[in-house]
Amino acid sequence: MKTSKPDSATAAKSDVVIDTHNISRVYNPDTIPVYAIRNVHLHIKRGEFTALVGPSGSGKTTLLNLIGGLDKPDQGRILINGTEITALSAGELIEFRLYNIGFVFQSFNLIPVLTAGENAEFIMLLQGKSKKERDARMKQLFREIDMEDKMDRRPGELSGGQQQRVAVARALASKPQFILADEPTANLDSKSASNLLDIMDKMNREENITFIFSTHDQRVIERARRVITLVDGEVASDTNVIDTSAPH
Repeated sequence: MKTSKPDSATAAKSDVVIDTHNISRVYNPDTIPVYAIRNVHLHIKRGEFTALVGPSGSGKTTLLNLIGGLDKPDQGRILINGTEITALSAGELIEFRLYNIGFVFQSFNLIPVLTAGENAEFIMLLQGKSKKERDARMKQLFREIDMEDKMDRRPGELSGGQQQRVAVARALASKPQFILADEPTANLDSKSASNLLDIMDKMNREENITFIFSTHDQRVIERARRVITLVDGEVASDTNVIDTSAPH
């Protein structure tokens, strides 16, 4: 079979994880339409560490929810690794998220009756992973988040920073291709936020997991390597930041 080297455009396209095609999300369309997102067209490449920023009401959380399949656009398409998630049924979308997307929420969303380890492990149970595989992944992750000695504690016995680290471990447990984090540092003090960002930055660099943050936290923005600013549901600017911390 004759093969040829892909041109630069094809090579660049193959690196795209998320591709939104002129998506819009409109509330009250039959009365007084309010555009939460308006004609947003973005390419997010594999391994990016991206912050969606903007004032309250700018649409950043809505955009994150659309990308994660937690909401559907009123117009446009969203493709993830070539799969058009906007065309999937509810059941197909649940399965797609299970194997491809990890979520980190501002409010942690841990199950209070489960231990930290059980919370993080839960998604792997849904995936049907063996106990051996689950145990190995949990040991690795809790070592990474420096909480090996707290796996058996319930969320109520942990600080806010520790709970958020468990939430990150849960998001990473299934080895997703990308992580969506909605204001992950909003309820954390400076030290806890810095530790959390260190963990996510390390996972991004070592496992090439794509991270997208919805945030107004300057601590997150300063660590991002791409900053997309939304104003009134539209992309006002899209800037790649020079990464001075990367090895040369």
